[in-house]
Amino acid sequence: MKKEPMPDMYGKIQDESTVLGDLASKIPGFSGYIERSRRREADQIIRDTIAGRLEVSRLELSTVHQELSRDIVKAIDHAEPLGRADTRLMGLIGKVRDAPQGYAGFFDAVKIKEDDLAKIYAFDESMMAYSEQVDVDVEALKESVENDGDIADAIRALDSTLKEANQAFASRSEIMSGVA
Repeated sequence: MKKEPMPDMYGKIQDESTVLGDLASKIPGFSGYIERSRRREADQIIRDTIAGRLEVSRLELSTVHQELSRDIVKAIDHAEPLGRADTRLMGLIGKVRDAPQGYAGFFDAVKIKEDDLAKIYAFDESMMAYSEQVDVDVEALKESVENDGDIADAIRALDSTLKEANQAFASRSEIMSGVA
């Protein structure tokens, strides 16, 4: 299943200014507020897109698991590592979907600096790449199951990608909390 590349959500939101937005941008200080609001909206859309793509991969993984279950010996042999990969994927989806937004508001306890915001967008871009790699790994696992290939190796590759993705996402959280 071929996924379309992620559009520049922030750019699209930025380009869609209204008459009210043009008027409000002339009020001192209000344009910064609008800019932050657009960033929040773009960040939410990006994270929802990434989580949605990961959920599609998880559904495909579930289908692969059902196919594998047709052979009880293979199902038993691969149940634990496949379950671990599924748990990591489910956890990653939750982290991406529930992550704090990429720009703090004026009264928020944690303030995000502009250079940190650029880092957050870079992490979101890397998370999109991970979501694509997860899809590739699930597809490789599916082929291994269908063609009696090296299922254990395909599961290890998927699990490795999911470990890396979770570690990368932890770095985003560090920036959001002001640690990085």
